[in-house]
Amino acid sequence: MCGITGWVSYERDLSTQRPTVEAMTDTMICRGPDEGGVFIDGPVALGHRRLAVIDIEGGKQPMAAEGLAPVALTYSGEVYNFQELRAELEGKGHTFRTASDTEVVLHAYLEWGSAFVDRLTGMYAFAVWDGRTRELLLVRDRMGIKPLYYQAMPDGVLFGSEPKAIMASGLVDPAVDLDGLREIFASVKTPGTAYFRGMKEVRPGTFVRVRPEGVTEHRYWALEATEHTDDLPTTIATVRELLDDIIAHQVVSDVPLCSLLSGGLDSSAITALTQRALTARGQGPVRSFCVDFEGLTENFVADHLRAEADTPYVHALAEFAGTEHRDIVLRTDDLMDPANRTAALLARDAPPQGDIDISMFLLFKAIREHSTVALSGEAADEVFGGYSWFHDEAAVKADTFPWLAGLGNLDGADFLEPDLATKLDLATYRADRYSDAMAEMPRLAGEDGLEKRMREISYLHLTRFVNILLDRKDRLSMASGLEVRVPFCDHRLVQYVFNAPWAMKTFDGREKSLLRAAVADLLPEKVLQRVKSPYPTTQDPNYYLALQKAAQEMIANDPEAPIMSIINPMILQAILHAPADADPRLRDGLESALGGNEWAQRYKVTLDV
Repeated sequence: MCGITGWVSYERDLSTQRPTVEAMTDTMICRGPDEGGVFIDGPVALGHRRLAVIDIEGGKQPMAAEGLAPVALTYSGEVYNFQELRAELEGKGHTFRTASDTEVVLHAYLEWGSAFVDRLTGMYAFAVWDGRTRELLLVRDRMGIKPLYYQAMPDGVLFGSEPKAIMASGLVDPAVDLDGLREIFASVKTPGTAYFRGMKEVRPGTFVRVRPEGVTEHRYWALEATEHTDDLPTTIATVRELLDDIIAHQVVSDVPLCSLLSGGLDSSAITALTQRALTARGQGPVRSFCVDFEGLTENFVADHLRAEADTPYVHALAEFAGTEHRDIVLRTDDLMDPANRTAALLARDAPPQGDIDISMFLLFKAIREHSTVALSGEAADEVFGGYSWFHDEAAVKADTFPWLAGLGNLDGADFLEPDLATKLDLATYRADRYSDAMAEMPRLAGEDGLEKRMREISYLHLTRFVNILLDRKDRLSMASGLEVRVPFCDHRLVQYVFNAPWAMKTFDGREKSLLRAAVADLLPEKVLQRVKSPYPTTQDPNYYLALQKAAQEMIANDPEAPIMSIINPMILQAILHAPADADPRLRDGLESALGGNEWAQRYKVTLDV
């Protein structure tokens, strides 16, 4: 896993711009702490920072193919079927100098051109420069696991794994317009968008072609609606076969590997499958890690999202599966440490989402001291239908994104300065984005009623919700140079389960019935039957008090703080004086105020509203 960046300028020779390209590349050191490189050839410059995972010595980048006109690659990710592709390419006469998947991707392009993307299985974001045709391809994996941003310029394009790489060029202003603010506050991630004006994110399952005449996008993969003909036992068996194959490919690593374990069905299944796969390879036990907060287990209080603490379930699975387990226990002082909060903000290039972001950053930082690769249960809820609102009749019937109806969120507009809230009109923005999603929905002829609606709900989650979580996990893990793999995002599994009828996905009257049945032999009954519980947050009342104190100091020290032109002053005062046991959504508002203010200051954001 790595960080990539680059610049194509058809009107100049970029060999004179090496300092600029190196500055862009240096912003990716967090993603690739092991080594870096720059490739420049006339109008193109490619930068790379490497986190060495496969073929430690041979996989250096950018990587160029031999020939008169260079074909060069800067690549981030893992192509899990690279060994199979390599064998096929060798059969076609290709020879390889390394054992890396990077070289396989490069040769796959040489053999099949842009059609090579159809053959890749994995998580990746990369750029291929073809000196023969003077064109650049920017490619992103099918589910959008790895990030890739670009900004069209008058004579080419700038790109990078993260916006900070593009902005380091000095050619792009960190301006945020109304649509950027809408994306921040609407709780909806629109495919292809970025917060900063003029910047785009390559859509999942898409490649962007850059030529002298301009920039075009090409969708190479999307979910399809097809008839599911397997019966229930066959469907359960197929899910298990897919998971076994996915894990067998994803435990391949030349560096220490571990699992993220929360004690829920998803992470427990991945941990148990990983332990089984490593044992079959004569390796293991798998290391497992979970996050906890000081005093949380002993003093846990159930709320509308979480019925129980994670720790007892974590330890039950670790003992049952035989993992080498470690709890990462965080204190309120850790969460409030300005250095930690700033680090999470810089990782996201955006206001952090409260203590979830801070704690996840600290978890990954601690794990990185022991392992370089981690497997995660992320996306199982989207694939198998695990969230509570999948099973909430009102949320399912709501004419909007179901998580907005299901969570009962305070509208983001409630926290905004009234005139700005009117300009943003978040309700209309959400309605328009929902309409866009529904218009591209794959349909199955003859499907109606609940089955039709649940296909729509699944599609919304797999294309509009999961990317919020994948982006967060990628950014906060790669900030410490930790590669997180997400087996449930394998496109073969996603496509297969997407077309399984909702009646099958809930055949036992529960959420995630297919997954539970598929891994029933691997988990203790206590864990197997556990009800969905989201990522934990601290319940320490001192944390809210510390947030209030920090916000009061922010206002006192800087009455003209950027956030003061955005937030509703009456709401802010109410939050500042609310008791520690107030509605937790008020705490979220306070987190947004603090994080948003620091983000605006550190990135020198200008509002184009």
